[in-house]
Amino acid sequence: MAQFMFQDMVNKKGIADKFYIDSAATSREEIGNGPHYGTVGKMREVGIPVLPHRARQMTRSDYEEYDYLIGMDSYNISNMTRIAGGDPDNKIYACLQFAGISRSIADPWYTGNFDETYSDLCEGLTGFMKYLESEVL
Repeated sequence: MAQFMFQDMVNKKGIADKFYIDSAATSREEIGNGPHYGTVGKMREVGIPVLPHRARQMTRSDYEEYDYLIGMDSYNISNMTRIAGGDPDNKIYACLQFAGISRSIADPWYTGNFDETYSDLCEGLTGFMKYLESEVL
């Protein structure tokens, strides 16, 4: 969901050429699967395009390839750091920290509440965009 939402944000701002946005799992359970039907439904409801995507697991080389690696919860952050072999370049962030919030994103796999996850992601990704606009772009 976050990938689709952030891609939509940069597309609407006309700055998509400055980004390569992807998502990767920190576990292996969903490898090869497409987006969850709840995510697809929520994206359709709010008018955000669902892009072709199959789940893949994060790799150590992702750390070198990407400038920012954003996790949704402390479990993600811990796994991302382990997979990357540490975070010497300070590239790993929790999504909501960009909104000044220290809690995790609600995981709809467990909660079934895609509205709550969407709301959390709106806060975190809007904060991330503001950070990028003030510090990077």
